[in-house]
Order: sequence, then structure tokens, then C-alpha cells
Amino acid sequence: MRLGDKNELKQQIQGITSIPISALQGAPLSQFSVDERFSWMERRQTSLEVDRVYSLLGILDVKIPLFKDTEAATAFERLQKIIDKRGKCIQDLRLTDPCHDKKRIENTKGGLLKDSYRWVFGTSEFKQWRSDQLSPLLWIKGDPGKGKTMLLCGIINELSISTVDTALLSYFFCQATDSRINNATSVLRGLIYMVVEQQPSLVSHVQKKYDKAGKALFKDANAWTALSEIFTDILQDSSLDSIYLIVDALDECVTGLQELLELVVSTSLVLSRAKWIVSSRNWSSIERSLNTAAHGVRLSLELNERSVAAAITIYIQSKVNWLAERNEYSSETRESVQRYLSLNANGTFLWVALVCKELSKIPGWKATKKVTAFPPELNPFYRRMMDQIRGVEDAEDGELCTQILAVVSAVYRPVLLNELPLLIDLPDGVASDDYKALSDIVGLCGSFLTLREHTISFVHQSAKDFLIKEAQNEIYPCGVESVHNTIFSRSLQAMSRIVQRDIYGLRTPGISIDQVTPPEPDPLVALRYSCLYWVDHLIDCHTSENKFEDLQDSGPVYVFLCHSFLFWLEALSLIGSLSNGIVAIRKLENWLQVSFFSATEINIDKIPRLM
Repeated sequence: MRLGDKNELKQQIQGITSIPISALQGAPLSQFSVDERFSWMERRQTSLEVDRVYSLLGILDVKIPLFKDTEAATAFERLQKIIDKRGKCIQDLRLTDPCHDKKRIENTKGGLLKDSYRWVFGTSEFKQWRSDQLSPLLWIKGDPGKGKTMLLCGIINELSISTVDTALLSYFFCQATDSRINNATSVLRGLIYMVVEQQPSLVSHVQKKYDKAGKALFKDANAWTALSEIFTDILQDSSLDSIYLIVDALDECVTGLQELLELVVSTSLVLSRAKWIVSSRNWSSIERSLNTAAHGVRLSLELNERSVAAAITIYIQSKVNWLAERNEYSSETRESVQRYLSLNANGTFLWVALVCKELSKIPGWKATKKVTAFPPELNPFYRRMMDQIRGVEDAEDGELCTQILAVVSAVYRPVLLNELPLLIDLPDGVASDDYKALSDIVGLCGSFLTLREHTISFVHQSAKDFLIKEAQNEIYPCGVESVHNTIFSRSLQAMSRIVQRDIYGLRTPGISIDQVTPPEPDPLVALRYSCLYWVDHLIDCHTSENKFEDLQDSGPVYVFLCHSFLFWLEALSLIGSLSNGIVAIRKLENWLQVSFFSATEINIDKIPRLM
């Protein structure tokens, strides 16, 4: 006798089983933790006790042989072991969570307006890509600041709703200013991570190699080769129906871009179940690579000028409304600000956002006069910001801003607020743990930088591009090598001063890192960046003129390695990055060998062995 379906009986089923109604309505099971899904077994009644365990296999997306004569405890132990092993593999695979990156990007840019991206769904290019099986690749291209990233965020939102029951969705946001997410290997790690989070059984393709190599699978010199094979195997898995893959800002993939482009093209040509969307600036090198994709579709933001302009009009309206409420604009001020923005936006969302950020600091009664001082287009705007920084009344503030911009443009990942004091000269009276003062100091850098959850980063890649191309003489008066040298020297001095044996006072050799609770205050908080990247800055700061000064006997590197090498490794292990230290030492040794063999004036026999 038919009683009903999950939807009709959801309240009764939820009451009996404790399974959330959202799960019964089809929400992805990946939204529920493994422990929560285990709890759904508690009220299950089965003829055989072992079937209570086996009833979870589909819910946990696990495949194991079914032995009816097995004790329930044994079956549960087998299942738990598989889950734990799978979880460790996924944990090590995870470099970043693209879902969190997407939320951070949207928050940083002031939120996502539906009306500012809906236009793309009506374009012939998007419709062709969406409906035509022979058009597996859509390339969205446009100049800096045209809104490509937010456009992709909107597309992701649309696909996540419309394909929730029919396809997987995986995406990645490249960011050139962050070394963790600006290379092809990181892109693959992010895409694979999102896939296996949604369909855990697919992690078996990762585990085949992970069980042999461990974490090194994702980090060693062969990581790209191994991950591209894993990725292709996943896309060919018969259990995978279809998948949408989205990669934003290909032009910000600093390392391995060509290999990534070749993988995108090759998978789009031979795997009909995979559909790609990629975005980038109008780079001819990217265009040449994507030209080989049969039936690839291009959507140019410049060629959709009217649609982009209409979207920017909506965006301007939203930002002006916010400004008017925040700074109490009169109707005349509101109208004049909106008029100036509309006339000068020139299809660039970023310009509007940056001008509105500056206007937010200006009283409403000054806005009408001040808004016209902001020049149209990004580079003139950045030039005005740079001139303002250099022309501030307090010369010390101007020098401090220049110093911060130089450091932030040279680091390999965005630095945290508590890491900054070790890398710059703090003004007198400012303590290294005074986050309010440090935030104010970063704020002096105008619209070049943004501070989100204590992380300092460029507001946009175009801001960094301007500084290193158009303002390099101002922020690197002695060359970028001198900035790398400053970061290296300060890092080495700080590590020599702070790291020591048993720095956390654990007094328990061999304790599991999972059992470690950092002391308060944590002595390693400010030192994390320095511990991870001092070798990279050492290598980059040595030009042919001053190549080996720091590396001679009794030099700072020699002294540090002799006295603090093990303490440094301990610090790395406590911050969960011991493998990074091994990579750094190998990198330094390889560089030394190449450099010293080519420098005949150096006595090779006096080079200290690092390992």
C-alpha cells in the first residue's frame, strides 16, 4: 500500500529518523558532516544488525563488500576506517575552499547584484554554450575592471540552482598576488577538491596515488602531472553524469598557464560530459591556445558594451544609494555624483567601486566638488592616488605607505595584519599588536589595498600592475631586489630572535600536532610568513652584483642554519608546514649549486652543506 513519497511525508520521516528535511528535499549530502550522517543510523531498525551499518553506504558514498555474517561492530569499524582514510586524503588535497574564496570576493567587492549580471544569460554566446553539446567551452574576456569575476560569481549562482540535481559544479578563482592560488597545480587541486566534496566516491582516483605518496602528491615536482592524470580519470568516471567547470582570471595564473590551457582544451574536446567556462583579460597568448578548442564560444565584454553599460548603471545606482544614506547626501549631491559616475565609468565596474570607496570618506557637503577630481579610467585614478600618498603633509606617513606598498607587492601571498610589523618600520608609539593602529596605517594607502579579516591584499590585480609597471621608481627606488632583501633580512632576524627549542612549552616529544594547543599569546603568529618564505626572498634579492654576501662563512644565513635550523623546523611543524621547509631547503640548495658553479670567484669548498 502506497503511503506517499519523501516530499509528502517529510515531516513524519524527519520525526522518526532525525534526518533533516533539507536532506529529504534533495540538498547535497556533502552539506552534512560525516558525523551527522552517521547519526541517522541510530534509529534505524533492521532484521540483521549489520544492515544498520550497510544502510549508510549510499548516504556516505562508500563502496565496500557486503558480508551478511559480519558482526555489526566489525562492519562499522571497516566503514569508519574507510571514512577516516578518505577524510585525510581530502584534507591534504585541500589548499583553499573555492566556496570561501567566492564569498570573500563578493564581500570585498560590496556584494553581488543580480541585476548587474543577469544580462549574460540572454546573450547568444551563453545560450549556445548552455544548450549546444558541441560547444563545451565558453571564454569570457575583457579588460581589467570590467566585472569578469563578479559575472562568473553570478553564473555560478545560477548554475548551482539550475543543475543541483543533474550535474556537479566546480570552480576556482585565480589570484596573482597570492602564491597559493596563482598556479596551475593549485587550480587543479581546487577543482578536484570541490568535485570529491560533492561526490566522495570519486576520491578513489586521488587515493590510488595518495596512498603511495602522501601529501607530497600535491606538492612535489611531479604534482601537476599526477593531478592532471587524476583529474582526467575523474572526468572519465562512469558514475559522473555531467560537470560544469569554471576558472576565473586565467591571466592571473602565474605558473603553468600553458599546461592549464592545454588541459582545458583537451578535456573539452574529448569529454562531452564536461563543460567549461573560463575568463581572462584579452591576452593574445590565451587566445591562441583556446583557438584550438573546436566550437569554443567567446563572449567579449567590449563587444557587449551596451549590456555592460546597463549593468554598470544598475551598479552605480546601488552604490550612490549607499553613499547617500551613509553620508547624508542632498538630492542635488546624489544627482551630481550619479551623473559624474555614469558619464565617466567607461564600462569599468572597478573604477566606480574605487571612486565610491574614496567618496565614502568625504562628508556629503564636499562630495559634489570632490567627485570631479577623480580622473576617468583606472591608471589615471591610480596615479592620482600615488601622488596623494607622496604629497601628504606628514612625510613620515608618505614614506610608511610607500614602504607598505613595496612590501605587499613583493610578498608571495597576502600578509596578515599581525605579520606586517616584522616586515616594515613601525612608527614610534605603535605596538606590533595594536591592530587598530595597524589597520589605520594600511588605510593610509588609499584605494590600492583592502583589509578583510586581517588579511592585506590589493584591491585588484590592476592596482599591483600599476605599481610595478608605472610607479616602480617610487616604490622601488633602489630596485625590487632591495625590497626582497629587506623582507629576507627582517625575517631572518625575527626568526633568530624568536624561534627556540620547545617554543610552545609542550614538554612532550612526539606529541601529535592535533593535540597541540598554541599558548596565548602565540609566539609564532607574527612569524608565519617569515618562516615560510624567507628562502624565496633570499634567492630573489641577490643580483649578480651582490650575489653571495649573505652566504659566506659566518654570514647571517650560515649562522642561522647552524644555531636555529632545528628550531625553525619545529616552528614549521607547529604551524602545519614542515613539508614547506623541506621544499625551501631543497630550493636553496639547488640554487646555491647552480649559482656557485657559475661563479668562479667563489671557493666552492667553503659552502656549508645545508642538509
